[in-house]
Amino acid sequence: MRVESVEGEGTGAQWTKVLGTAEGRGVRADFRCRESVEAERFAWEQLIPGTPFERHLRRYEIQVGLSDEGEGTAVTLAAAQTLRGLSRLGSPMMRRGQGALLDEALDGIDRALT
Repeated sequence: MRVESVEGEGTGAQWTKVLGTAEGRGVRADFRCRESVEAERFAWEQLIPGTPFERHLRRYEIQVGLSDEGEGTAVTLAAAQTLRGLSRLGSPMMRRGQGALLDEALDGIDRALT
């Protein structure tokens, strides 16, 4: 995975992630920052219309939240997605997968900062 074509800063910024497939091909995923409040939260959404993801996703958003907690900072991650068509049948599996991914991200943040 790599990030390219970063444009702008804060709310409204856009960027492209190139994801790798099992076959070794790259798939582009475009994102836009929905909200950016310094030292409080950063939220972004995937731009889905006209992409290969459109067949399966109607909406995909992620938010990182920061708040004071004692002498440290509490980090929260939240993901929201709405599946499209027959993909909705896999929503329980997708929720479990998203939960595991968010837990892994929080563990990575903890490892990086301790």
